[in-house]
Amino acid sequence: MTAKNPLRLPSVKLIAIAAVAGLIAGAAAVYVKGMGSGNGEAQSAAAAQCEAAKGKVASLSSLAKGQVAAMVGVNEPRKLQSLAFKGAEGQDLTLDSFGGKTVLLNLWATWCVPCREEMPALNTLQKELGSEKFEVVAVNIDTGDDEKPKTFLSETGVDTLGFYRDSSMGVFNALKKEGLAFGLPVTLLVDDKGCLIGSMNGPAAWDSEDAKALVRGAQS
Repeated sequence: MTAKNPLRLPSVKLIAIAAVAGLIAGAAAVYVKGMGSGNGEAQSAAAAQCEAAKGKVASLSSLAKGQVAAMVGVNEPRKLQSLAFKGAEGQDLTLDSFGGKTVLLNLWATWCVPCREEMPALNTLQKELGSEKFEVVAVNIDTGDDEKPKTFLSETGVDTLGFYRDSSMGVFNALKKEGLAFGLPVTLLVDDKGCLIGSMNGPAAWDSEDAKALVRGAQS
C-alpha cells in the first residue's frame, strides 16, 4: 500500500476537491451530450451498444466511496470515439484497441504533482488486478520526447504499467471538449465494450481496497 509514503495518498482536502470536480464533470458531460453532433445514425448505434452498461453505471453509486468517492457515474454510457494515443512502439491506439477489457484510463504528466504521487498506486493496482479482463491504461501527456516520462517511471519503480503517450495533448483536449477533464489527473472507467461508465477529476489511492472493489464491480 502507498500509505507508507503519505505523499502518495490524497489528503482529505484533495479528495473533497476531487469529489466536487467530479460532480461538475458529470453535469458538464450531460450538457455536452445534449448538444449532439448531428451524426444521428452513428450515435444511435453507439447508444444501443452501450445500453447494457447502464447497470454498471447504477452500481457505481454504492462502489464509489472512501478513497474513490469522486468517481461519478455518467448520465448515459457512451463511446469516446475521438480518443487517440500511442503505444510503447509508437503504434496508434484508441479505446477500441482494448476491446474485451475493462479499462481504467488515467491521464498524467511528470509536471503534475498529484499525478506523480498516484502513479505507484496505479502500478500496484495493475500488478494485483491486471489481466486479460482488466488494464490500467495510464497515458502520459508530456510534450517532447519519451525520455522524461520513461525516466520518471523507472526512478519510481513503476514497472507493471504499459507505456502510453500523447505528446500532442490531443487526448486531454478531447476529454475537455466532452466536459470530462478540468485538469490533471483525470481518470475514466470504461467497460469491456468500450463504453464510458464513470469519470473522476483529481487523485485517488488506486491501490486501496475501495479502488479494487470499484474495479471488480465494473467487471461484473
